[in-house]
Amino acid sequence: MTVAPATEQTQEHPDRQLAHERRSGWMLALLATFAFSFAPPVARAAITGGFNSTTLLMLRAVIATALLGITLAMTDRQMLRLPRRGLGAMLFLGAVNAVGMLLFFSSLNYLDSSLTAMILALSPPMVISLLALRGERLSGRDLLRLGIALVGVFFLIGPTGRVDWFGAALALAATFLFSFQLAFTQWALIAYPSRTISFYVTASMALFVALYWWLAGAEWVAPTAGGWLAVVMLAFVSTYLARLSYYSAVRKIGSGQIALLGPLETLLSVIWSILFLDERLSPLQTFGGVLILGSALLAVRTFRTVNLRIPRR
Repeated sequence: MTVAPATEQTQEHPDRQLAHERRSGWMLALLATFAFSFAPPVARAAITGGFNSTTLLMLRAVIATALLGITLAMTDRQMLRLPRRGLGAMLFLGAVNAVGMLLFFSSLNYLDSSLTAMILALSPPMVISLLALRGERLSGRDLLRLGIALVGVFFLIGPTGRVDWFGAALALAATFLFSFQLAFTQWALIAYPSRTISFYVTASMALFVALYWWLAGAEWVAPTAGGWLAVVMLAFVSTYLARLSYYSAVRKIGSGQIALLGPLETLLSVIWSILFLDERLSPLQTFGGVLILGSALLAVRTFRTVNLRIPRR
């Protein structure tokens, strides 16, 4: 009489463990989404306050790289080992990431953070298009999603005449590069541990951004207390904490599930911009943003069938 209950409990244990893993995975994914969402408004506030955008990005990348390296060295040094072929691919990816981040931070000199956040929401349909170039099937539904996204971009930056087109072009170029790095990770780096990718891509990005900063004249003005607060927020919260949480969540629930939270990140960024930076969107811009978010929500369904390890902003 006592054997059966024990056997049932033993059989139920893996199910409870799996449920616990999924719950913790979703909690980590939500934490990462929350942390990432602060990046556009915090960077915008610092830049409009006089912080050079390249210097801000360099400090963010260098500090985040140091924190990630220390964490890996203290927890799992095996993650720091990387074959030469993988190192070359990650250096390339870091260069792409660096250019994308430079363009993104530069766009914040011209655009409100709420607009840049909505433009970044174009990433899912862009990734689908890039994957189609390497053999992924592009369905009629995917084409519809792309069409909705393009209409959304038109209403977001076109009819009002209030948007700086140069800034919008920078943000669109940054979004394309962010999308390309995601697709390239699927093509070339899927076999490597996600934490290793995170560290080496961030370190490579820091190297290239620092090199650009030096070639551009190495402008340095001691940050104010508010400037250092922005650096800490971007480096620790929106890079270090966000990436560790994100990549841990990928291992637990998969990146396809986490992609569902992309539009939530955009929505949160817009909310922070409205609450703390007093930014406002016109009705037509709001409509365009809704179309882009809708396209992103439709597009993330495709990611359910692809296990991507995604380097983030």
